[in-house]
Amino acid sequence: MPDHVLAIDQGTTSSRAIIFDRDGRVVASGQKEHEQILPRAGWVEHDASEIWRNVQEVIGLALSRAGLTRHHIAGIGITNQRETTVVWDRATGAPVANAIVWQDTRTQDIVDRLAADGGADRFRDVVGLPLATYFAGTKIAWILENVEGARERAEAGELLFGTTDTWVLWNLTGGSDGGIHATDVTNASRTMFMDLDTLTWRDDILEAFEVPRAMMPEIRSSSEIYGHAKDSSLLRETPIAGILGDQQSATFGQAAFDAGESKNTYGTGNFLIFQTGEEKVLSDGGLLTTVGYKLGDDPVQYALEGSIAVTGSLIQWLRDQLGIISSAPEVEELAASVEDNGGVYLVPAFSGLYAPYWRADARGTIVGLTRFANKAHIARAALEAVAFQTRDVLDAVGSDTGLDLTELRVDGGMVANDALMQFQADVLGVPVVRPVVTETTALGAAYAAGLAVGVWESLDELRGNWQEDRRWEPQLPSHEVNRTLRLWRKAVTKSMGWVDDDV
Repeated sequence: MPDHVLAIDQGTTSSRAIIFDRDGRVVASGQKEHEQILPRAGWVEHDASEIWRNVQEVIGLALSRAGLTRHHIAGIGITNQRETTVVWDRATGAPVANAIVWQDTRTQDIVDRLAADGGADRFRDVVGLPLATYFAGTKIAWILENVEGARERAEAGELLFGTTDTWVLWNLTGGSDGGIHATDVTNASRTMFMDLDTLTWRDDILEAFEVPRAMMPEIRSSSEIYGHAKDSSLLRETPIAGILGDQQSATFGQAAFDAGESKNTYGTGNFLIFQTGEEKVLSDGGLLTTVGYKLGDDPVQYALEGSIAVTGSLIQWLRDQLGIISSAPEVEELAASVEDNGGVYLVPAFSGLYAPYWRADARGTIVGLTRFANKAHIARAALEAVAFQTRDVLDAVGSDTGLDLTELRVDGGMVANDALMQFQADVLGVPVVRPVVTETTALGAAYAAGLAVGVWESLDELRGNWQEDRRWEPQLPSHEVNRTLRLWRKAVTKSMGWVDDDV
């Protein structure tokens, strides 16, 4: 029997294919970036057709580098940037417009219109989410309202919607020739349309958004065989057997399966998932109630999530927009060249503030500047902003659950930054722990698929794969932590209320 699993990780900046063995170790990978399309302030788009081409290419790269063929692959898992919205023609497979990315804020007018009747929490008791530009629902509505002919075609049953997991699955299983139009419960929980209790689409909410139900994919579990790769694929006849939204997938890859377990992913944004088990917890502290995972016919597992829009992309901004650094790893060296932040605080509210504030009227702010400040202080302030935002989210988790964090498991590209991880431990006052395998997002999707096809038999077996690589203990005195937190939160207030009707 084949004992390798291939995970497709369709992320915000790139698509990757990673092959894992039974020990959960990386065998080989392929990766390719796609264009970030920024037509105007607040708009972020991707070319969905480019993404699909890249997915096919990276599958080939991973197989070639591993020296493996489809006969060695027991199953395929998919993980993805969750709320990014694709609408396409079911007959031709052609997208009707560029995909609208989760970071995009163009739909604020739709949010305001829907919130006029019942406020931002109008649907929260049912879907676990506040009305916000972040989620897929308003993005679908925007496409139907603004792309010529889209509403008529959607109402005629000609158009399909999917987040990028659905887009990849549909194409991988045949596209317009019998492709499977489905998603899993974790991605469905990010649309604003899924009832968290019944795990079904809510017709009344779809009607409020004016989105035809015929566009919506079938909701399935996170671990089951959805279909098989089409004949033209390098993976033809291989079962696609796992789907998890990227943050839930990283949690699964961290073997944080049980209520009270958590992880924090440091990627384009930061996303903390705190498992609550079979209990659906509605947050009073600005967190999202979401689905953690569902394995086949087993009960659904819920989670609280703290979503931070800008962390890794803040370092990209220093590189690409400001030119302070020429490559992302340079930020650690630059930040370490000064003793502290020089009184500079950077609030990266480029898309407004997400958890726990949810302020769409906020914008990026740098405060505390003096003639003494230089680019190294700004670089340090950027790294510290990542840690401060995580502290804000974890304070909300403690408020909602009454549980004290004992350690934080971390993953994502930024965990290679030792200075950031040390400051994170300092600000939290608890150890920060990095696993041996940091590709936990792809690993979680591989685990979900492998469970469905028999590569792994149980969650306990997956727990046995997890190994600690490095641990950072808090070192900063508590009075200094409290001082910097006070100034950070003062800086956050300065970012709020910036957007007026004419901005």
